[in-house]
Amino acid sequence: MTASDQRAYFFKIDTTIKKVRYVFQKRLDEAGMDLTVDQWVLLDHVFHYPAISQNVLAEMTAKDNPTVTRILDLLVKKGLVERRMSEEDRRKFNIYLTEAGEQKFHAAFPVVAEVRRMGWANLSDNDFDDLVRILDTIYLNITG
Repeated sequence: MTASDQRAYFFKIDTTIKKVRYVFQKRLDEAGMDLTVDQWVLLDHVFHYPAISQNVLAEMTAKDNPTVTRILDLLVKKGLVERRMSEEDRRKFNIYLTEAGEQKFHAAFPVVAEVRRMGWANLSDNDFDDLVRILDTIYLNITG
């Protein structure tokens, strides 16, 4: 048995993610954003990648297609995003923020930034670089 067999790093990562999501959702609720964390993640990606396809959005957010469809349906009902038929492939849709979606993004971003600052307090840019390198390595080790 090796030392790494005894390290419960997946548990540590999972509990940290759950706590961050809990605080993030709490802050969104307190700010009256009417968004879930998952809705924010998609809104953020559509803001940064206008005309993104639903499949690419699913890949980039590590969510399955049915989950992305469900979240997008909710965002469409809220008037925050819209689907437009792709000019290249009429079987596909591209996703865009509406004007209300852009306003929601800008209103919610300070809440997101606050949670990020809270989580990153007492850590350096080098710590961030190390964390990303370590997580990327674990990801590549697992996915082959």
